[in-house]
Amino acid sequence: MGKKYSRLTEPMVRDESGNLRITTWDDALDAAARGFQRAIDQGAASSFGMFSCSKATNELNFIAQKFIRSVMQSNNIDSCNRT
Repeated sequence: MGKKYSRLTEPMVRDESGNLRITTWDDALDAAARGFQRAIDQGAASSFGMFSCSKATNELNFIAQKFIRSVMQSNNIDSCNRT
């Protein structure tokens, strides 16, 4: 048998030293937003992308590509549907 993993029950973020620590949902979402903003500031239009899965719903793929195009300002989107 393989390793058993338990699910996370609380949000976690990495601190300055790279260690994960438990935090609040508000702090975790703020950290994610800062990460996205940092990517935008560093040129996400050419460095950020999305690869979607054909098993995802059309609605999920639509909102994901809308996020990549509108928020991250990138057209780097691909899908495994072509293969």
